[in-house]
Amino acid sequence: MNGRLKIVADDKIPFLEGVLDPYADVVYKNGRDISRDDIADADALIVRTRTKCDAALLSGSKVTLIASATIGYDHIDLGYCAAHGIEVHNAAGCNAGGVMQYVFSSLYGACSHNAINLDGKVFGIIGVGNVGKRVEQMARYLGFDVLLCDPPRAMVEGPQGFVDMDTLLQNADIVTLHTPLDETTRGMAGTDFFRKMKTGAIFINASRGEIVDERALIDAVPKLGAVIVDTWRNEPFVNKDLMEVVDIATPHIAGYSYQGKMNGTAMAVQTVARRFGIYQLYDFYPAECPDDSPQKLDLEGKSQGEITATFQYNYPVFTDDFMLRTNPESFEELRENYRYRREIYI
Repeated sequence: MNGRLKIVADDKIPFLEGVLDPYADVVYKNGRDISRDDIADADALIVRTRTKCDAALLSGSKVTLIASATIGYDHIDLGYCAAHGIEVHNAAGCNAGGVMQYVFSSLYGACSHNAINLDGKVFGIIGVGNVGKRVEQMARYLGFDVLLCDPPRAMVEGPQGFVDMDTLLQNADIVTLHTPLDETTRGMAGTDFFRKMKTGAIFINASRGEIVDERALIDAVPKLGAVIVDTWRNEPFVNKDLMEVVDIATPHIAGYSYQGKMNGTAMAVQTVARRFGIYQLYDFYPAECPDDSPQKLDLEGKSQGEITATFQYNYPVFTDDFMLRTNPESFEELRENYRYRREIYI
């Protein structure tokens, strides 16, 4: 090497190629294939969830920074990194708007297919961080009564405005998960969880697949009104038994909007730039095409049918459902070649 900064980056991170190259030696590789040899003399990694950053990968390397262009940390061994002086940064909230869009497009789509009337329904959100807050905002805008369950926030902020898990499950007509994956949430949605849900309630998981016991969910499907699954326990391998019984099945693309991907890449690049003093990129943000700008929604006073049509026109989620069902083995290919959609806002 020539003494320049070296960065190893996932080659599927959009809007990244060429950005850091004038200031560093950048090696682009498929995230799953990044190896110890690749990073032995690297100063930084820019990754997605497909790169497992643990001792098996990192030991003996020069890496001092991991910048993930995704919201989660569960692919990174934080304990190992802290013990070895490796900074870790994620892109918190980058895809919140995209996931919110997915939740409501899939909700209204599934309810339309199942002739479920959403008037007067109670919307339950488990995990009210960056994504959950955006879902809450839209749910209230649409006139839902909303229940919020977020024990970490309730502990810090006080219980007002939050309910416990049992209360939410017993009263919500729609239950959507937006928690991070950690030891407190792994397998959280199991047999007891689904037993406590209301008969006919709708269940949505667009957080992490490992939060749900898939066998328990399959058993609960006859009791539930509609089930929407975007994340799976053993990605990229889809539980076909589960896929066959849910109403909407998609390949972990809930947050795949133009704005979400631009946000994630911008946050990763800015993290690297500030850590290594590349001042030209301190405020980097990908150039936005006018055709990709977010779309403002005006839903006030519209009927459920009009709202359904608006969400489905903006994001026809059943196209993604069809593509996965047609070829479940193409899970990774569908993600890597996804045509990012425009976000919506109110």
